[in-house]
Amino acid sequence: MTEASSVLVTGGAGFIGSNLVDRLVREGYRVGILDDFSTGEISNINTDDIEKGRVQLHRGDITDSQFVRAVVKDYEAIYHEAALPSVARSIEDPILVNNVNVTGTLNLLKAAVDLKVKKVVYASSSSVYGESVKLPKVETMASVPVSPYGASKLAAENYCRVFAKVYGLQTVCLRYFNVYGPRQKYGHYSGVIPIFITRLVNDFPPVIFGDGEQLRDFTFVQDVVEANILALRRDVNAGEVLNIASGGTTSINELAALLAKLMGKPQILPEHAAERPGDIRASHADISRARAVLGYEPKFAPAQGLPTVIKWFSPDRALMANEPDQA
Repeated sequence: MTEASSVLVTGGAGFIGSNLVDRLVREGYRVGILDDFSTGEISNINTDDIEKGRVQLHRGDITDSQFVRAVVKDYEAIYHEAALPSVARSIEDPILVNNVNVTGTLNLLKAAVDLKVKKVVYASSSSVYGESVKLPKVETMASVPVSPYGASKLAAENYCRVFAKVYGLQTVCLRYFNVYGPRQKYGHYSGVIPIFITRLVNDFPPVIFGDGEQLRDFTFVQDVVEANILALRRDVNAGEVLNIASGGTTSINELAALLAKLMGKPQILPEHAAERPGDIRASHADISRARAVLGYEPKFAPAQGLPTVIKWFSPDRALMANEPDQA
């Protein structure tokens, strides 16, 4: 594949998408952002990049197929980061999550085929594996999601594979594992790290669902961005699926203790609450295929990545709502 010079990032105002946009701009790509700002933030976008034409903003919804086609026609490659990413939200409203995560992806893939896009890199999730006993998780093992969110990401993956096989579209699916970093939003549907940091900033104890021995493969956002850049530039088999992670594990108890130590509040001990439906006991990725196919090599363990996130959560960003959130 001849490398693309113009790249569209769906969800480019979101946490991962905006970090990817920044890197693409630095690398000299002409970048478009497609976002409806339902979860993304305008503050995540460098206004100077927009004013100087390095980034073009397309405000709209990926479930609107005509809008998607009108945007896609101007770009050679697509990073598909747009999604409703919460397990809890998918349990509350599975139809909405399906519309965004599955129908939105199908709209994008159809437009990509019709308009001859060179490559689509899809942001998938470790949630597609479900509660597998075997660890670490390998791309060839069975995918049995335990939440509507996981089911929606697997369905979108399957569409990517089918479009590669039937239409010859160059697709790559990157299965992200527990991504964290600056710009990750705090709120009811947040990941555990921004919630724990926000509670500690406000001198509340982190709240852990279950015994805290759940294992997670926390992956710093800059490692994810690097994997995306490699996926665009490398010749990869159409329909390829790759785990993107740190390749190590941290328990939720260890995470709470590490954050408290890094924030100078080791005396604040976590509290425990009942387990939540849809939560996975253990998540740990085998990243040997990403190493072999992409040359991917993660650089950040939690001890290296978390200080940057803590610094980003200024007291203003860490203001809590009236009722404390849990994670």
